[in-house]
This record gives sequence, C-alpha cells and structure tokens, in this order.
Amino acid sequence: MQLKRPYLLFLGDVPDALAAKTAIGIVDWRKDWCVGQMRLPGCKADTGLPDMELQQARKAGAQTFVIGVVNAGGVLPGHWLDSVVAALDAGMDVASGLHLRLEDIPEIAEAAQRNGRALHNVRQSSQKFTTGQGTKRQGMRLLTVGTDCSVGKKYTALALEQGMRDAGLDAHFRATGQTGVFISGRGVSIDAVVADFISGAAEWVSPDTDADVWQVVEGQGSLFHPSFAGVTLGLLHGSQPDAFVVCHETTRTHMRNVEQPLPSIQDVIDLTIRCGKLTNPDIRCVGIAVNTQALDAETATRTVDEIALAHGLPAVDPIRHGVAAIVTRLKQEFDL
Repeated sequence: MQLKRPYLLFLGDVPDALAAKTAIGIVDWRKDWCVGQMRLPGCKADTGLPDMELQQARKAGAQTFVIGVVNAGGVLPGHWLDSVVAALDAGMDVASGLHLRLEDIPEIAEAAQRNGRALHNVRQSSQKFTTGQGTKRQGMRLLTVGTDCSVGKKYTALALEQGMRDAGLDAHFRATGQTGVFISGRGVSIDAVVADFISGAAEWVSPDTDADVWQVVEGQGSLFHPSFAGVTLGLLHGSQPDAFVVCHETTRTHMRNVEQPLPSIQDVIDLTIRCGKLTNPDIRCVGIAVNTQALDAETATRTVDEIALAHGLPAVDPIRHGVAAIVTRLKQEFDL
C-alpha cells in the first residue's frame, strides 16, 4: 500500500483529541508529510496544522485526503460523506483507518471511479494469516501494554524504538494499528483481523530475526477492557514478548467508553506476565510509561517518581522525560 504524499488530514467534527488520535499521531511523527487539516463546524480537536479547504489544500500539493479519526465501530458518519466525495472530485486519493471499506459506500466508489482516484483502506490487510503457533522465534521483542486503550502505547513504542537505537541497539517499530501503519508505512491493524488469526498476524508482524534485533511491537487495547481484551490477548500471545512496558494515563478512573473501573498498574503487570508466559515463559516488565499530558511539570515529575518507587521499576513520561531510564533497565535485564 503506497499512499501519495503530502496528506490533508480530515478531522470531521470529532468531540475530543483522542477521537482524532490518528491525525494527531501522523503530525507528531510525520509532520513533514502533511500540508494541513480540514475540520467541520463543532470539531473539538486540533493537530496544529493550518486549516484548509479542499481547493486550497490541492494548491498546496495535497495528494491524499486522510480520514484521521477513530470511533467506536470504525464507521463513517453520514454527514462526512460529502467531504470525502468532494475530496475525490478535487483530485485527491482517500485513505481511511476506519473499519469500513471505502468502496462499500456507493457514492465514494462512484466518485473514485469517475475521477480515477485510489481508495486506501489502511485497516484492511490483503495479507493472509495463519493461526498462531506459539513456536519460539529468534530475536528479541518488546511489547507496550496498557491499563486502558488510548493511553500512549503507540507513542511509547515509537519513543522506545528511537531511544534504543540511540543506545546502540538494533530496534524496529512494528505497527499493529492504523495510525502506526500510516506512520511506519507497513504493519497490520490487528483489530481488523478475524479473531482466529490475531495471534498469527502478531507472529507475522514480528517474525524471526537475527538474535540481537529488537522488534518494538505497538500494543493495542487492554487485557482489562471489556471491548478490546480479546485483541490485546491475541497480540500478547503472538508477539511473544521478552519484555513489556506498561502504559498508564494518570487522570482516569474508568476505562474509556465503558463503566468498568481502571485496573491498577500492578494488576496489568501481573496479568500480562501470567498470560504472556503461555508463549514466552521468560516475559518480564522493564518499565512504566506514564501519560502526564493533563498534569503540570512539577506534578508530572512527582507522579512518575511515586509510581517508580511503588513498583520498583523505571517510570517516565516518554514525551516529557524521554525513555533513557527504561532503556537502561532493559539493557541491564538482558545483559545488552
């Protein structure tokens, strides 16, 4: 799948920044691939890029209209349809990370055909997966896991990849969600894989490598989330991690979009080890990534220090503080 660049990021009228995390993630890691954003009235998210209308974006060179949002069920709201069709009529391809296939919407399929434009369903893989085997593979793997969905697993994995490389390790980010695929150019959206093949897809995305190569696998969902735990467990078994980092957002009391209370960090560590031992008996936690975006700098530092002390593990905000402490622990644990 080759997406033409640069992108115009479409945010629709989403209610908050988390709903636009695909667009925001692209900007945070691939800002130079984007010319601007397009928002509908009432949109409560902002990537910081210039707001543009379609013709303005085309003059700026935009080649692909990226639907940069996520929502429950991965559907395209009906009132966004005109914007997608207009983008095709303006001469842009369209790429989506939603669950639905763009060509299944007649108006979009017709607009793409009459304009000779491409439709990209980033969440839909053409790769055929087998069921997971659980056979030990060569190489090393690190997985990010979470106390909830949307807590920073992707950002932590990307930051760890860079931090590990800076420390002299051969590290490679492995995308398992639509935003990660937009950012890395390869991978598979695990949550769009038929259930029987989730662990097999995770094995495919983190295959055999040389013994000293680290594959940093982007986590999904949470083992405690009633909506997404099945995906999380399949990814854990298939990625077969040697190490994992727990990702946590400090201000939540309930899991996103459901009534269940948030599990503790220790709950996640314990259950991840218990479940992960099925395919890697030596799995271990090497750190905690704390999303402190909602806190001021002083409170953030105090919070991560308290978490580190409580768990006997390095705790950092990967964006605010960097990941050097976790990388150091990783090297110590594995004699690197």
